[in-house]
Amino acid sequence: MNSSRNRTLEAWMKEHGYSSNSLAEAVNSAVGDLTGRFGGLDGSSIRDWKAGRVRWPKSATRVALEKVTGLPATALGFVPRGRASSIPASLPEDPVERRRFLAAGTAVVAAAATPHYASYRRVGASDVQRLQRRFDEIVVSDHRHGGQPGIERKAAALADEALALQSSGGASQRVRAYIYGCAAAFRSSAMWAAIDGRRYDHAVMHMREAQALAELAADPAIKFRIWSHAGTLYRHMGCPTEAVAANDVARNVLVTRRDPMFASLGYARQAACYALTGDATAARRALGRAEDALDRADPELARPAWMAAVANGAELASLALTAHLSLGNFEQAEAHAHRSLTRLQPHMQRDRALNTARLAHAQLGQTDLGPAVATAMSVPAEIVARHPRVTILISDFGTKLRITAPSSRLVGAWHEYAHTCLPNTAWP
Repeated sequence: MNSSRNRTLEAWMKEHGYSSNSLAEAVNSAVGDLTGRFGGLDGSSIRDWKAGRVRWPKSATRVALEKVTGLPATALGFVPRGRASSIPASLPEDPVERRRFLAAGTAVVAAAATPHYASYRRVGASDVQRLQRRFDEIVVSDHRHGGQPGIERKAAALADEALALQSSGGASQRVRAYIYGCAAAFRSSAMWAAIDGRRYDHAVMHMREAQALAELAADPAIKFRIWSHAGTLYRHMGCPTEAVAANDVARNVLVTRRDPMFASLGYARQAACYALTGDATAARRALGRAEDALDRADPELARPAWMAAVANGAELASLALTAHLSLGNFEQAEAHAHRSLTRLQPHMQRDRALNTARLAHAQLGQTDLGPAVATAMSVPAEIVARHPRVTILISDFGTKLRITAPSSRLVGAWHEYAHTCLPNTAWP
């Protein structure tokens, strides 16, 4: 028999009189209560859970199941992605022993899943504020260090912690919506860290979780962020058609009509997607609309921490740099690079390294060899070594330098620098 079967779920269903079809119907109804749209499970879906073919249901389904059963998903034998199961392959056959085992296992796993909420209590605004502070910390860490696996894991764990908070006590509908919004925000940061670290399979998984949570939260700002990141994900994956489509979804979220600053970011990211297709006219038009929207935005409005670089124009300049570089407009790219570097906040080390490397490419594209090499060498070696996107930009710079000026003494100087300061990262 399959050792990965979810015998904990099977035992719970038997004890509470649920068949696969009846549990599917109950969960579908709970999904409808949460989202306004009846769920799509059937008996075969539940049989997949019991057989262990699905170890961790999607967010909306998982939350609905927890509502039906009154237990965290982990207490029902489900295992979060990336974690080894701590539940034995088989349960005691004696019914009394089985119930005793399940009761003990449920207590242990529930405690592990909700470490800070051991007793049932009222969940309120202070809990939301604490989660929001943690989210702000994740954003700052991302700006400093970029897409490190540790940031991805921490953000994903905080998303799970936010969902565990939902099961820890009573709360108003408004507070619950805020908590789902926090969970979606954490999951979107895990998604972004995975994109930034070029772990695209991870990013797709986080994206799907984040999209489901955003629907539960009904938060237009976080929905915009997730779909905008989806556009960036597809752009980095070399899928420009999907990137444009995802950005279109982001640009049509209600928040872009309420706040021109969101519209500005949407247009700027769309310009980078158009540039990838080679459509210079569409890219320039989108950049113009992004500038107009930013001019109309009220700088005093309260916005999420992740919008900080948008408010002062640094993000628009960075995306314009990316677009012009893709189109081969090296002079315009250089101008936007300098503009972005003057506007980036000091702690945004990842973005500064990326845009410095892009500046080197823009200078090289104009055959300004000396300044280009000096700019590339100014990117901190420790950031090149640990950040995949910076690594690729610097490595590509070395390759293009050899192609552009194969007989220049600067090629030898770069070769020596790369092997000395950037071992195994920057020189093919």
